Amino acid sequence: MNRPPARDPEQRKQDTLHRLEHDEDVWVATAAPDGGTPYLVPLSFRWDGSTLLLATPATSPTGRNLKATGVTRLGVGPTRDVVMIEGTVETLAPADLSEREGDLFAAKCGFDPRRLTTSYLYFRVFPQRVQAWREADELDGRELMRAGKWLVAD
Repeated sequence: MNRPPARDPEQRKQDTLHRLEHDEDVWVATAAPDGGTPYLVPLSFRWDGSTLLLATPATSPTGRNLKATGVTRLGVGPTRDVVMIEGTVETLAPADLSEREGDLFAAKCGFDPRRLTTSYLYFRVFPQRVQAWREADELDGRELMRAGKWLVAD
């Protein structure tokens, strides 16, 4: 099997931004504040160019954990072309979103939590660390963002 050559950091950042703009789902990892069992679920997301917006039922383990800890780890893409994001989280009630932002989320994700009978919360994830790699030859240099700042210029 011929594998493509390792990407340089600029190409990895471009590919990462493309994935964030075009992918629909992300794996969301959380844990309870008391160090409870880690929880992993797929959720739809919307990327606005700097943050990811997620929504999940307020009483779900993911919703409770995100609200309580304010941190998460996200995985976007397949295992052989993954983007890992560690981020801080802002919890938002549906009323906290502008109508436009709620509409953009609904259009991108294919459902509108504002219209459901189950109580949902939105969660804005602020990336603090971003890593991207395809194979072992991309492990060196996989970190693209640290402390919320891109390491690779636009």
